[in-house]
Amino acid sequence: MAMNAAEIEALIKSALPDAQVTIEDLAGDGDHYAATVISSAFKGLSRVKQHQLVYAALQGRMGGALHALALQTSAPD
Repeated sequence: MAMNAAEIEALIKSALPDAQVTIEDLAGDGDHYAATVISSAFKGLSRVKQHQLVYAALQGRMGGALHALALQTSAPD
């Protein structure tokens, strides 16, 4: 069962309310996405910690409903 981009964005924004989220469906199959997430919650965190926050926001759907997610994360300037 694939996820759509709006579901991914909603989950991320639920966990990171100030996030600016851009989702791109890479293969058109609802399984392979790229996401750019900008949030003040990332300030001072390593890239790994930033990605862990995003994966936590997806509530265990990675590897199941969502097969692949290429992430770019940053804090706002």
